[in-house]
Amino acid sequence: MSQKPSATRPPSQRVLAFILITLSLFPESCAGRASSVTLAGSTAFQPFAEKLADEYDAAHPEINVTVQGGGSAVGISAAVNGAAQIGMADLVELPPDAKVLTAFVVARDGIAVVVNPSCRISDLSMTRIRDIYMGSVRNWKELGGPDAAITVVSREAGSGTRSSFETILGHFDLTDTAIIQDSNGTVRETVADDAGAIGYLSYGLVDRKVKAIRVDGLPCTTELILAGKYRLVRPIYFLTLGEPSPAAKGFIDFALGPEGQASIEADGLLPAR
Repeated sequence: MSQKPSATRPPSQRVLAFILITLSLFPESCAGRASSVTLAGSTAFQPFAEKLADEYDAAHPEINVTVQGGGSAVGISAAVNGAAQIGMADLVELPPDAKVLTAFVVARDGIAVVVNPSCRISDLSMTRIRDIYMGSVRNWKELGGPDAAITVVSREAGSGTRSSFETILGHFDLTDTAIIQDSNGTVRETVADDAGAIGYLSYGLVDRKVKAIRVDGLPCTTELILAGKYRLVRPIYFLTLGEPSPAAKGFIDFALGPEGQASIEADGLLPAR
């Protein structure tokens, strides 16, 4: 049964203010630590950044690395306003307000289009996916599937995953019947619980609960992404206001170094280069 749709809207000013105030409350140093680094932004990259932070902490106990989510829009705002030393964003195109920031590509990520494992559809063209998300196609029978309504699941405005997905497909107005979720994980759970659902999420977060379909005949795989054939791909950025502080630079260098890049690749993302 389809879930009740939510209205599409950007994060409220109150929510953004709360997140930015919370981030600003982290002190520059914590008990027993020489300095600290705060990251905020992309929820798609958040679990990978948390793992990198744990690995970095093991080798550098004098540095406290804190990772917050909130979405790419929050990551950009936090970096611009100085609430976070590093903003995280997963966007095909950085917005104008990010132009004042220094950008480091730390990884690349495929966007997988996913359906419920019971769905018979295994391949859709970019055009048909766009039609579904615009609301032009509303029933699976129009695509060779059963006579059942399509539950469209999308991310919230301000999400880098959503922005990249819509940019690559071609900018369009999302159907007003879409269910809006605030993370890759909730998109995955919604699709897993609804036989008629379709969603999209980070390639590195696809698991057995959902089925990743082929797009234009191509599966979302590391090999096809590296070959430039699978088109739903976006970079993952670390963003700093000017040159990063020594503590922030140390963490960025770790993420871009052999150990950090190996960790990113082991978890299903692609290295920066």
